[in-house]
Amino acid sequence: MRALTLQPKSKGSLAVTDVPDPEPSDDLLLVDGLAVGVCGTDKELAAGDYGWAPPGRDRLVIGHESLGRVRQAPQGSGFAAGDLVAGVVRRPDPVPCGACAHGQFDMCRNGQYTERGIKELDGYASEAWTVEPDYAIKLDPGLSEVGMLMEPTSVVAKAWDQVEKIGARAWFEPTSVLVTGAGPIGLLAALLGAQRGLDVHVLDQVTSGPKPQLVADLGGTYHHDGLDAATDKVKPDIIIECTGVGQLVFGAMAANASYGLVCLTGISGIGRSISVDAGSLNREIVLENDAVFGSVNANVDHWKAAAEALGKADTSWLQRLVSRRVPLEKFAEAFTAQEEDVKVVLTLAS
Repeated sequence: MRALTLQPKSKGSLAVTDVPDPEPSDDLLLVDGLAVGVCGTDKELAAGDYGWAPPGRDRLVIGHESLGRVRQAPQGSGFAAGDLVAGVVRRPDPVPCGACAHGQFDMCRNGQYTERGIKELDGYASEAWTVEPDYAIKLDPGLSEVGMLMEPTSVVAKAWDQVEKIGARAWFEPTSVLVTGAGPIGLLAALLGAQRGLDVHVLDQVTSGPKPQLVADLGGTYHHDGLDAATDKVKPDIIIECTGVGQLVFGAMAANASYGLVCLTGISGIGRSISVDAGSLNREIVLENDAVFGSVNANVDHWKAAAEALGKADTSWLQRLVSRRVPLEKFAEAFTAQEEDVKVVLTLAS
């Protein structure tokens, strides 16, 4: 069968190659791949920045934003042929650490986890794949065109779960959220904020294309004049930072309301410096009882929450997040950004 593979840490090695067909098993779901989303992580893998092939192998099947349809399922697994599914990305470390032992492998403490399509496990960018029933998530049948949004939605489902857990340290009844960045993560974070009944604000720098209308159709307010202008109009109880841009990261820490929460989901590049008044920032965080925390990846509970959130979302809105659908054999087009892209998807069926 065909799959999108690369040699980790080798720039220019991304290619569609023939790999062995997955073998049916009494313990695994056999799934026909429908599509995978392409994200920044995939592009970094293709650039040779990082990645780890399965032991004893030179090449890795990439793709972690999965969508497939079950071809064969073990008896008693809770799945049946025809079910629409997504595969969880991370697996717990073999030690395991305390977090992994409690099913919270997204919080792994020793770094020995593995990840489909990234670290030591083949991903989902192939015409068929297998997955353990415990790491498969059943989707609403109506998500057949957009179910590959599950992985980024699981990331923001975790972010919101952490926001609510940390907020519960005392009385907490937030009314507003500011999301910085209107990429897939930011827009999905805004969706989950709207589903919670919050006054949603999204900040990005573009003034045209689909993003402003996507925010408006959530009942939210779109801002493009910078963080200061946005926070002059709303002092957000929650900020979910989705860009990793240094000025926005530190600006967010200073811009939220008293007893506010800042969740950092964007990953910053290294090698660039900015000037920060650390004393003033520390003073504000302490005196206002603010909380700043990072959030990445997701465990099975977050994936289930993501499936629930997508299942009750407006499917036509979700479809508009998908800018382009590119056949597997034209993968290079999917890895080349276009100006109005939100989410680009690779279709896997022959």
